[in-house]
Amino acid sequence: MTVLRTEETEREAPSARLRRTGLEIAAEVVGADRVTPLPAGLGPNASRYRSRAVAGVVRPRTAEEVRRLVELFADDDLPPLHAFSTGGNWGLGSREPARDGAVALDLAGLDRIRALDTAGGWAVLEPGVTQVRLAERLAGTGRMLNLTASSAHTSVVGNALDRGVGLRRQRVDDLAGLEVALPGGELIRVGWWPVPGRTKPVYAHGLGPSLLPLFVQSNLGVVTAAAVRLLPRPEALRVIRLDFRPEALGQVAAEIRSWVSQGLARGVVKIYNEAAARAYGSPPGLRLAHVCVDGTRRSVDALTRIVTEEAAGSGLFQDVSSTDATDPDGPRHEVARWVERAYAGEPDAADVLFETKTGASAARLDQDGGFLFFLPLVPFTGPDLARADELLAQVRAETGVRCGCTANALDADVVDCVITIRFDRDDDAAVERAHRALDRLHELFAAAGFAPYRLGIEHTDWADRLAPDPGARALARRLKELLDPHRAIAPGRYA
Repeated sequence: MTVLRTEETEREAPSARLRRTGLEIAAEVVGADRVTPLPAGLGPNASRYRSRAVAGVVRPRTAEEVRRLVELFADDDLPPLHAFSTGGNWGLGSREPARDGAVALDLAGLDRIRALDTAGGWAVLEPGVTQVRLAERLAGTGRMLNLTASSAHTSVVGNALDRGVGLRRQRVDDLAGLEVALPGGELIRVGWWPVPGRTKPVYAHGLGPSLLPLFVQSNLGVVTAAAVRLLPRPEALRVIRLDFRPEALGQVAAEIRSWVSQGLARGVVKIYNEAAARAYGSPPGLRLAHVCVDGTRRSVDALTRIVTEEAAGSGLFQDVSSTDATDPDGPRHEVARWVERAYAGEPDAADVLFETKTGASAARLDQDGGFLFFLPLVPFTGPDLARADELLAQVRAETGVRCGCTANALDADVVDCVITIRFDRDDDAAVERAHRALDRLHELFAAAGFAPYRLGIEHTDWADRLAPDPGARALARRLKELLDPHRAIAPGRYA
């Protein structure tokens, strides 16, 4: 732990501080060229959420600058700070804070890969490190990154901190340790962290109470770096493609769950409804599942044969294919190749598949895109997934909005559903319908017992509404009061 205060800060009279704005104070820390007033806010966002009023954006370059900013802004007379990494929180608010009046802390300039150990299976990353940047460093090694299906140019750390889902497992499971700037002026490291000259296994929990989870989906501090686990790279990998009719969803879910529970599948099995399956080349009216198998070449050949035989024998699927990625003349070769590469930790730097799905580049998505995300957890059973499908049909009947849905099987018991609501951002009536559909999704899924695991900036109140124990929420608020009594960090978010 380090506690550093500048001499200027220590001798400055409180009255002098009150005469300066937050941006002026920030400029003294990072330089005037790294501070931009933003009277019109942060600009458009892909979800057409109301643009919050922000005083400006500050772009620090080091953890020490972040520490000093967090300490200085822990003052009732200054605006709070809202930190983001690369700003790719699309569908949930992008770069926007939850409330008006913050100073935005853009951490994209903290972009160092501080340390990398492929033998030990870890890397220390700052928030500005993107998926493609780390993957390029890992190319040719025995380790790989747990990629997401989002843009290759999104933050590894930012997505993990908001519990994003990767293609191999949920991203929060990749976190081994965190470096955090606290309002009291400390820069602390929680969980596992590499210590020079001391070799030890990566174990996030340590001794005593584990503090790492306190800073996931949290506004208790600002994360300046993370120790991230790297996965062993498989010798071989294949993704099996399964097309099926919508009415078979419950049976298909039960069949695939049996494969997952018996260890036939690796990584996250993905099940797409008709709207989501289109981007992957499925015929109109059919749904799609991707089942990944990996291991040695012989085991992959054996598992592929077993899964395809099981699928064919079930009679549930219209098409079963394990060769799309290897058949250059096939109609789905290109998309299948990118899917398999992503499971293998190799991102598409050109974002071909990402742009196919979103209709815009990562750089232009907030300006040109129009979509919202709803992200509930559903038990991995046929009846529960069929019930979730019924709720989507009810929302469509009530609002006229057809949602895309990708069910990500995190294990044999839990599915994380990524529900996408697309709209024409230039059509105000369509925007209003989309937001009304999102409100209904929250209501209907909560009533069914399917709670979201991530929240957008206009539904943060659901953290209280869905809490299984109000006492736990009260404890979180006491921790916030203890660590951040001046509400200097992201008021209105999860904690």
